[in-house]
Parts: sequence; structure tokens; C-alpha cells
Amino acid sequence: MIIESVGIGILLSFIFTEITGFYTGGIIVPGYLAFFWQAPYRILATVLTSLLTYYFVKFLSNYVIMYSRRRFTACVIIGYLIGWFYRSLFIEYFPVSEDLRVIGYIIPGLLANDMLRQGITATLSSLAVVSIFVRLSMMLFV
Repeated sequence: MIIESVGIGILLSFIFTEITGFYTGGIIVPGYLAFFWQAPYRILATVLTSLLTYYFVKFLSNYVIMYSRRRFTACVIIGYLIGWFYRSLFIEYFPVSEDLRVIGYIIPGLLANDMLRQGITATLSSLAVVSIFVRLSMMLFV
């Protein structure tokens, strides 16, 4: 099911970006979020992790020259580290539900990179629209 979800997500994300000009937080992100649609707390944890990554990279860019590849790499690495920190320390030592885990390892970094590129609202709105269409497509055709 994940393969179909990501595949449909790539296709719909590409079509959406070509029509509107807005990015969906990475071409694979809508497929992953649509796959985990039944676990809203995982989606929330992923979005919050990407927001933390966004603000951390934005703060860091005041002191370090970051653009293009450097910014993308910083987003992916920082998103990975925040997700790892959250997984290994917070969930390991505090009794919280498994539904609060972050989706994937690079998803928060991909989201944060597009948030830095076009803004938080545009990225999350585009992501929500395409994820809903991916989920509906999966319900109808898969």
C-alpha cells in the first residue's frame, strides 16, 4: 500500500506543482502523509518537527551563509536530528503513545525546505490538498 500511495503522491504532486506553481513539501511527502492519514498524531508530530526544523534553519541562516544545496542539506540533517532526538529520547523515556512518532527520517527536512522556499502557509495548504487527493485516489482505485 505504501508503494501505491507514494507513486500516486508523486504523480499528483507533480501535476499540482505544474498547474499551481506551489510545491507540496517534497514530491514524496503527500504520498507518505496520505498513507498515514489514519494516524493524525503522527502527521502532527511530523509537521511540528518540520516547523522546528524551519525555525532552526532560519535562525542558523542569520549566522551562516545558506542557500540552495546548503540550505536543503541543513534542512534534511536538522530534520533528521530533531526526529531522532524526539524518537530516541522523548518516546523512549516518557510514556506516550506510539502514534506520536515522526513519519520517516527525511520528510520533516523536505517539508522545512519548501517552507523556507515559499512560506509555511503555502506549503502546508498545498500539502493538505494533494494529500487529500492522494488518499481519495487510494480509496477509489486501490
